[in-house]
Amino acid sequence: MTETMLSTELGIVIMLSVFAASLWIPYIVGVNMHPQQGVDDFARPPALTGFPEWVHRAHRAHLNLLEQLLPFAILTLIVDRLGGYSDLTYWTTITFFWLRIAHAVGMISGRARSPLRPVIFTGGWICCLLMAYAAFTA
Repeated sequence: MTETMLSTELGIVIMLSVFAASLWIPYIVGVNMHPQQGVDDFARPPALTGFPEWVHRAHRAHLNLLEQLLPFAILTLIVDRLGGYSDLTYWTTITFFWLRIAHAVGMISGRARSPLRPVIFTGGWICCLLMAYAAFTA
């Protein structure tokens, strides 16, 4: 039986996947704390404009994470398949992890305002580009 170790890169993708799978919770808590009158939530979700700002931001934080995690995870899996892990991929995944945590916390709390939040999101995009570079050069 061959023993394999989980790489840091895949470990971070696992943690971010669990984070993404759980980031709906703040939104649902907010929706349930502020029910909308005359709205059948099961027929059609209520408009976000009827909720406090943090509920809308929680929804967007979840979508933003999904927007970047999917390509990042795919690229990481490709690099894994190609055996292309390096110092670049190690630090890129660590950076991506902390950027995504900071983005979600900052967005939901409302503390990461412009230009900070777009800079954090752009940093995540740059991490995706770096991982694509690692895949092409593996």
